[in-house]
Amino acid sequence: MNERDSEAVAAMLRARGYRIVDSEHDCDVLLLNTCSVRDAAEQKAIGKAGHVAARHRKNPDFVLGILGCMAQNRGAELLDKLPDVDLIVGTQKFHQVPDYLDNLRAAREAGVPIAETIVDIGEEAGSQNTIRDHLDTEEKQVTAFVSIQQGCNMDCHFCIVPKTRGDERSRPMEDIVAECRQLAAKGVKEITLLGQIVTSYGRRDYVHTGGVSPFVQLIEKVHEIDGIERIRFTSPHPRGFKDDLVEAYGRLPKLCEYVHLPMQSGSDRILKAMNRPYSSARYKEIVDALRAVRPDMYFSTDIIVGFPGEAEEDFEQTRALFEACNYDMAYIFKYSIRSGTVAADLGDQIPDEVKEHRNQVLLDILRKNSERRNASLLGTVEEVLVEGPDKTGQRFTGRTRGNRVCIFDAHPRLVGQLVPLRIDRVSVSSLYGELVLSGVGETVDA
Repeated sequence: MNERDSEAVAAMLRARGYRIVDSEHDCDVLLLNTCSVRDAAEQKAIGKAGHVAARHRKNPDFVLGILGCMAQNRGAELLDKLPDVDLIVGTQKFHQVPDYLDNLRAAREAGVPIAETIVDIGEEAGSQNTIRDHLDTEEKQVTAFVSIQQGCNMDCHFCIVPKTRGDERSRPMEDIVAECRQLAAKGVKEITLLGQIVTSYGRRDYVHTGGVSPFVQLIEKVHEIDGIERIRFTSPHPRGFKDDLVEAYGRLPKLCEYVHLPMQSGSDRILKAMNRPYSSARYKEIVDALRAVRPDMYFSTDIIVGFPGEAEEDFEQTRALFEACNYDMAYIFKYSIRSGTVAADLGDQIPDEVKEHRNQVLLDILRKNSERRNASLLGTVEEVLVEGPDKTGQRFTGRTRGNRVCIFDAHPRLVGQLVPLRIDRVSVSSLYGELVLSGVGETVDA
């Protein structure tokens, strides 16, 4: 979500005549788009801003702005620690950044002193419709994020997102489809639909038609677009996986067989304490239903270990469900107190060493799962979307439909193409192989 927001702001600024530079040391304006999911993320952003502020004191014309969730969460309070910041803009005001920057720079060029930092963290009706611009680059764009919904009404007791992102708000379906068509016309092959609770899309704005939710209706419309070959989405909620969404994986071939399905805990007692409205049994039902439709489904999840009051029995239930679901990828977090959430005021905090042990137990299971799944792909041919050069610049990278990263040799003309890749080596996180050149009867050695 933050990547998409940053890209949209950059696209709006470029349309105003601003130029994106390669190094922060060469810029006149530096904007930090921040995260508030964990306190550590905010502290890191504050540290970075404090370091950059030294440049501001040497060069009064330099503009420093803080955007996003931390700006929304802390607002003008940030000025106590960061008095040199020029601009603080919340999550519903990204589209105002170009105007604010123009005003700041015009005032400085005219020699007019700026009396106060600009702080805008107010709510704005329709703000979800403003994240629609994409940044044109010299490199061919193969994949794209498309924001369809913002905000969250779930009120999980460990999470600050409802405070930083506001209530659920969905974009018009026709606008989203039009954006996807424009991206397809530019050569984009894979779309990832984004939302805080993406499966809640349009539930107050559109009716269920024939038992099909607005979210699945949207997927169907994107599926019809010529040029779009793959569809993904994140981040969903287990509550959104009704029969219509499960069945969509069996009838919509462009919908990739990869699901991110946050579990958080396998203990019903802890799930209730977290204010998560499902049971461990219901969660497993969803996993089984998806695998019944697509036996080759890849799963990832989010887990919190050491939530306040989590007893050894609770963790054992989480471990058992974690093993039973056989995840390919997981984001495992050790619970940390997040001020402003219900859980921050709970007693019975878990010692750090216990959290660390539980974290490691799940990581060990995940590593074995990933190794086993990747090893099963040795010798197989996987469809890979070629995205571009890898980090070394020597080879190319792309992903399978199951979201596995692949490294291989290729010709630059293949960027943006779906190609068959024979897997000949694997690691825990990546697949390596050689392209099978269809119709030529030869391969390219990796």
